[in-house]
Amino acid sequence: MSQYAETEEELELEHHPGPRQYVKIAVILAILTAIEVAVAYIDALSDVLIPLLGALAIAKFAMVVGYFMHLKFDSKLFRYLFVTGLGFALAVFTVVLVIFFSAEGGPVPGGPGG
Repeated sequence: MSQYAETEEELELEHHPGPRQYVKIAVILAILTAIEVAVAYIDALSDVLIPLLGALAIAKFAMVVGYFMHLKFDSKLFRYLFVTGLGFALAVFTVVLVIFFSAEGGPVPGGPGG
């Protein structure tokens, strides 16, 4: 290998977390999962259950994408492409939900196609 390739490889590895950091992230994800399960069984939180679980899921998603998929350490272009695709997917998902659950749209249970 050339001197340049070794230096480039060393620089790339410098920015990635080590095994200890991955274990910390895994523990944090396990704790967040335990909180999600506990929250689901607390009746007093039933009014805020969905937003709370959604926020916890977003936090876990961001950690997995950032660390385990190495998006945090890659080029900003990759991050931009990922976030843009995710935004489009969420927009399509939202439109489909609005169509299916609006008063005028979507299939009727027991009717044709439903």
